[in-house]
Amino acid sequence: METKNKKIVIALIITSILIAVIPLFALKGAAFGGSDDAGSVMVEKIHGEYTPWFAPVLETMLDGELPGEVESLIFCIQTGIGTGILAFCLGRMYERKKLSKEEEAL
Repeated sequence: METKNKKIVIALIITSILIAVIPLFALKGAAFGGSDDAGSVMVEKIHGEYTPWFAPVLETMLDGELPGEVESLIFCIQTGIGTGILAFCLGRMYERKKLSKEEEAL
């Protein structure tokens, strides 16, 4: 049974990776705008010429703009990492409380 579970987990991981990677290649040249783009357009409308203070690190390294899908992927990864850290900390706090109640009962 254990090898069957490992195969299922590996298949799910591969499927997840494919779901994230396939759109990057299938939608080449697609235009997706985000809140950053909308914000800079609004600032230009209100104030006039808009010059950013610095260039994004990845765009500087790649000598071009990142596709919207990649930006969304990076944002989702950051969200997942933050959620994992938060869940870990909450779980630790819950277990400490549970253990302290068990010690008091003894």
